[in-house]
Formats: sequence, structure tokens, C-alpha cells
Amino acid sequence: MLKSLARIIKTGIITEKSIFPDLNPENRGLPSINKKAWDEIGKERDKSWVELCPTGAIDILQRDTTAELTLDLGRCIACGLCPDISPDGVIEKNLSSQTSVNRRQDLVLSTRESEKQKNYSKPPENIFKRSIAVRVVSTGCSACDLEINAAFNPIFDLERFGVQLVASPRLADILMVTGPVADGMKKAVLRTFEAMPEPRKVIAVGTCAISGGIHGQNNYASTGGIDSILPVDAYVPGCPPHPWSIIHSVLNVMNNR
Repeated sequence: MLKSLARIIKTGIITEKSIFPDLNPENRGLPSINKKAWDEIGKERDKSWVELCPTGAIDILQRDTTAELTLDLGRCIACGLCPDISPDGVIEKNLSSQTSVNRRQDLVLSTRESEKQKNYSKPPENIFKRSIAVRVVSTGCSACDLEINAAFNPIFDLERFGVQLVASPRLADILMVTGPVADGMKKAVLRTFEAMPEPRKVIAVGTCAISGGIHGQNNYASTGGIDSILPVDAYVPGCPPHPWSIIHSVLNVMNNR
């Protein structure tokens, strides 16, 4: 016992005290649209760079005399390419760790918005008072699974918010789904959800779970988004998302964000 206390005193507290800090500048983060830079380009809007996006997350829509730039964070794999190839800084890095949203459409950024886009979702009802249990179902995304594990390590310590991982869906309040949900995993995900007691919530963690990512949409390897078979209460974009973003999604569902 004394040896354990001595080790703790010597090591110090490693849990991060600051909640949801911005990511380090060297981190890729998620992309965002610089509307001012877009407006300054004028009519000379080359679309060739848009076609380099590996998942088609970026598009330019022609609307009469105006052009609209869209960026779907739900399809973005955070490769970091678009800030480097976009003209005049139209796409820039967003280092915020508070990236989860409650509606899929809130992940689609557009130059049509007159102000910086943010989460306009209606906050969920505060149905979980103190502590909740999370069941994770991985359908083929080890990267997101590792980040979920990291969210529970001593550095990020999701358990300090009253959240714990459980093995049985019958004890779970929240179902976290990672991966593209191939045909062979659909039944397993559905049975897990059906075994959970009410009220039950679903969080889609990572690009694959949100849209299929590089696996595509509506094929044997991907459902094109877990929300095609289950009601989703929070989406966490990224490939993989940062542990703070995963924690943000849980507190989002708990309405403690």
C-alpha cells in the first residue's frame, strides 16, 4: 500500500485537467471552410482539386450565377490533403476537439451559411442522471477502437464522468458502433441494440460508421452509415476521431456537454 502511494506521489497526476482543449497545431484535425477566402476567389473556381478527395467529401455546386462549396465531415477521413491543395486557403484545419453532433446534416458544411457553422442540433433530453454504461460493437475499424480505449485511459479518463464500459448489452445505456458495418455484422448490431434496455442511445464513431468512408456506400462491405439500420443520437466524425471528440459525444448524449 505504501509503495503504491509513493509511486503515485512520485508520478503525479497524469489525467488532463483541461476539458476539450484544442488539438496541437501539428495534428491534422478536421477540415473547415474559410468562407471569406472562398468569396475572394470570385468566379475563378477550379474544380480539379475537389476531385482529389478520396471519399468525395468535397463538392462545388453551381447555383445560377453563384457557386456553393460543400464539405461533408461525415465522409471525411481527415487525410489532411485538402488544406494543402485548396486554392488560397479555402479549406483550413479545425483543431477543435468538440466535433460531435446530433444530426447527420450538421456535418455538412457549406459556403451558403453567412456565419461560422456550428452545431444547431437540439440538445438531447437529460435522461441519464449520474452514470451510464457503454457497449462497443466493432464492425471492422481497429483505429476507432483504439481511440475509444484511449478515452478510458488515465490521461483522458472518461470514467471520471460516470461512464463505464460493459460487456453485456443488457447492462448498456449507450451503443457505440465503429466500422462500416458489413453485411455479416448487420444482424449482430441489430441484436445488440434490441437487447439493450430503454432508454437506449446510439453513437456512430468514425467516418466508416457515419457514411462508409473509403468502403463506399450500400455494398456488401458497408451499409453506407449505421443510421440506415439504427437511430443514431450522436455522430463523431474523424478517421479516427480524437479521444476528446469521443468523450464529447458521450457527454453530448448525456446532455452534460
